[in-house]
Amino acid sequence: MELYNYFRSSASFRVRIALALKGLDYAYRPVHLAKNEQFGEAFGALSATHLVPALRDGDALIGQSLAIIEYLDETRPDPALLPRDALGRARVRSLALDIACEIHPLNNLRVLRYLVRELGVAEDAKNGWYRHWVEHGLAAFERRLAGEPGTGRFCHGDAPTMADCVLVPQVFNAQRFACRLDHVPTVMRVFEACMALPAFQQAQPSACPDAEA
Repeated sequence: MELYNYFRSSASFRVRIALALKGLDYAYRPVHLAKNEQFGEAFGALSATHLVPALRDGDALIGQSLAIIEYLDETRPDPALLPRDALGRARVRSLALDIACEIHPLNNLRVLRYLVRELGVAEDAKNGWYRHWVEHGLAAFERRLAGEPGTGRFCHGDAPTMADCVLVPQVFNAQRFACRLDHVPTVMRVFEACMALPAFQQAQPSACPDAEA
């Protein structure tokens, strides 16, 4: 397998975690988003959307991080990243989508660049935008984790799932942008439980071959 990704991409980070949890080997293919390599001829020939991550498995190329994680879970099922029961799978997907659909799209690189370059938003205001939506979204996630009986040591039960693969990169980004996190103690408890595992440690941005300061 080959993973086309960028070390700071939270969507790429999700897939790296899933691959590490499953103990799967892959070739790391860096695509530097800040240098616009996603729009270059080489990557453009692979991905019509110009988005990372993209996973090549044999002749197949799969995009979108959650689709990749579910593909991995179906083709390499152990350890499972989605519960066996339908209600559990629905909860894990719902938690993952709370971040992947409700927080991340408002704050990805394309949006931040548009705010600054096209709308003339000042750097401080852009960072304020980022912090507002992350803090608001994580507060909603906190209410779910703290209030739902399915929460255990991790987002769902006592083993990592796709929801944890999505949560951890979002917390990394929140820390990078100095977001407030004291209002989400359950989120941070789960984050710390995840980061105690080698799979999460080896997938983090600083451990990537293309990592930069």
